[in-house]
Amino acid sequence: MSEIVEIADHYGRCDLTERLKTALAAAGLGEGRLSPVELAPLDQFHSRGLAATIDLAAAAGIEPGAEVLDIGSGLGGPSRYLAANFGCHVRGIDLSPAFVEAAIFLAERSRLADKVAYQCADALDLPYAANSFDIAWTQHVAMNIADRDRLYAEAFRVLRGGGRLAIFDVVAGATGPLHFPVPWSRGPETSFLVTPAAMREVLGRQGFRVVSWTDRTEAGIAWFAERQKAQAQSTGAASALGLHIAMGPDFSMMSANLGRNLREWRAALVEAILERP
Repeated sequence: MSEIVEIADHYGRCDLTERLKTALAAAGLGEGRLSPVELAPLDQFHSRGLAATIDLAAAAGIEPGAEVLDIGSGLGGPSRYLAANFGCHVRGIDLSPAFVEAAIFLAERSRLADKVAYQCADALDLPYAANSFDIAWTQHVAMNIADRDRLYAEAFRVLRGGGRLAIFDVVAGATGPLHFPVPWSRGPETSFLVTPAAMREVLGRQGFRVVSWTDRTEAGIAWFAERQKAQAQSTGAASALGLHIAMGPDFSMMSANLGRNLREWRAALVEAILERP
């Protein structure tokens, strides 16, 4: 199985949209317009959830009417948040056909289909002309990509002069290897973390200038601790909405392992804004 196929298989489940419809109905959201806050437990597929998206958007300086590319858009939570709150237009690409189909469905339910669009595509071969976007956006995607030079070169290519690349990613920590499985991979074969220093070097090599670089590891550790505490105190049934709908019943183990990896400094979190001169 090729690396790309294996990664797509990790995320892809062909009945995802139907399972989303069932989960939304169970949560009392079967009808009516859905908001980013209501969908956040389901579609903010990264550490710190919606809070991380809010922080990254604030740092990116998105203007009304901006053209944004979401690289690795998943279920589309961040793209819909940006469209709803900044009045921008967002195109999302993802390897998983199931995720793209689900993102389109959720955009329609959110009444944002006129501002967001999704398609299957490879981050290493973006289907857009040079100088097409004001913002390139990616959250918890690069961990699955071995060829960082190609990833960042493609982002640089599609950005206009003065455009910005907004990143929130997991990076390699200072201690030993990861505990698997983690949300992006069930084993080391498709996990490609790099150190923050190596990440900055690759970005600079592709021509980007660092605008801001923020370590969000402590905030991530606190977020996972709060989630663990809430789950321990809960006496009712599990929430109808959650990432387990997309990733299956073992997602709780994946998430717990990421929290552990952060606590043990096997992994870290970086929020960065880069500019194309």
